[in-house]
Amino acid sequence: MSRSYDRALTVFSPDGHLFQVEYALEAVGVRGKDVVVLGVEKKSVLQLQDPRTVRKVAMLDDHICLAFAGLTADGRVLIDKARVECQSHRLTVEDPVSVEYITRHIAGIQQANAIGRSSKTVREFLEKNHKDDMTRDETIKLTIKSLLEVVQTGAKNIEISVMEGFNKVTSLDLPQIEAIVADIEREKEAEAERKRSRLAATAESQAAMASGSGAAS
Repeated sequence: MSRSYDRALTVFSPDGHLFQVEYALEAVGVRGKDVVVLGVEKKSVLQLQDPRTVRKVAMLDDHICLAFAGLTADGRVLIDKARVECQSHRLTVEDPVSVEYITRHIAGIQQANAIGRSSKTVREFLEKNHKDDMTRDETIKLTIKSLLEVVQTGAKNIEISVMEGFNKVTSLDLPQIEAIVADIEREKEAEAERKRSRLAATAESQAAMASGSGAAS
């Protein structure tokens, strides 16, 4: 039996799944006090492939940055349409588009939402750990932490773009991401060690209480 529904973008499986959405890689955006950080899970680059052709973050205008998950070809179509709309808006009203305007425009072409095979896990993690007025470094770290909840391959498959103001977008290189991932791993190990120490202390206390009760009886 042919399973064409796992290749088609708009065909549901018999049990109601859109597999192309569930197969999509992760994309997440986190806002700090004066910064917005976009993080995406990217595929490993093939030996003869130019890394610049697999970027999941793109500029639509001087002040608008977009991250996407899923098929790169589909993302490029939406990006091209959005860029044309940004320029058309400038020519028509002589003002740059707002984030709300271009978001509505893109959603009118293709329904926009947080997607990916584990988007629910990422959203729940962010809801639990996000704080208001985070610094630049805190926002970047939280973005990477959220991706590490679902990205098993670590820093090499993570792409991070930082937007700090009008026409000011920077991308972290691999050594920078690796350093942050290493710091996160050290924090996790330290927390695990503290947890083990607390469990050991509790067990020792319970054993002492049990021994004392036995001697008294």
